[in-house]
Amino acid sequence: MNFYKVNINGKAIQVADYPGEKGPIIAIHGLTGTHKNMHYYADRFKGEYRFISVDLRGRGNSDETDEEPSIFKHADDIVGLLAELEVENPILLGYSMGAFISAIVASRLKSVQGLILLDGAAKATEHQRGIVQPSLGRISRAFTSQEHYVEEIKKIYTNLGVVWNDMLQDTVEYEVGSVGDHWENKSTEARIVADFDSFYTFSPKEICSQIECPVLLVYAKGNIGSMPPLFYMTDYEETQAFTTQIETVVSDCNHYTMVFEKREDINSYIETFLHKLS
Repeated sequence: MNFYKVNINGKAIQVADYPGEKGPIIAIHGLTGTHKNMHYYADRFKGEYRFISVDLRGRGNSDETDEEPSIFKHADDIVGLLAELEVENPILLGYSMGAFISAIVASRLKSVQGLILLDGAAKATEHQRGIVQPSLGRISRAFTSQEHYVEEIKKIYTNLGVVWNDMLQDTVEYEVGSVGDHWENKSTEARIVADFDSFYTFSPKEICSQIECPVLLVYAKGNIGSMPPLFYMTDYEETQAFTTQIETVVSDCNHYTMVFEKREDINSYIETFLHKLS
């Protein structure tokens, strides 16, 4: 795997680039994630496919976002990244916020070969706000050490129905850094909230009607700990209605175990979809 930064309009985007013969697959993580959230999918498809996973701006090792970030500005970054890397006919794999971003990119670029939406690009409602927003306060908290941060995040993920393992430990350690005499998440809470708020400006009718490539939507129907699924299937009605070539499959995982567990069912759905593209 090659780990490098790409300059897009004066801003650095961190890239994890796994070599492979086909593709490439461009993997875009969720709201508070990094490229490491896409580990299990990279591990499954690298080698056969070139697999390029990114840290969106404001996350991981990439530069900070603009003062007023949005999913549309992140889409601008991905379009710029594809041009800078001279990628032709990409396959976009977006999880959660990354699915919103991937859909926007696919609506703009007719060269996109295929689009995989992992529980995202839906019609956002207040239901999602009630689940997501309370957990964002951790981003601006100060922690005494990296270990302190990890222990606090471990409690959060356990409550979300996620089983802790070494990969998740590595993922969480990557998203935190030392600042003076304390440790904190590398992101800025207000800008993460702004990104989340921009979900509500996403119009499935407007965006999805412009997507011409085949689309695979993977819906996570599982409860999130004691909470219901992040999205209901009804939230995807417009996405399904206005996407001309869409196949929808359902996984019993929840929104978070979709990336924090090795999901053979989802890998199989994606593999079948990729073979159809080729």
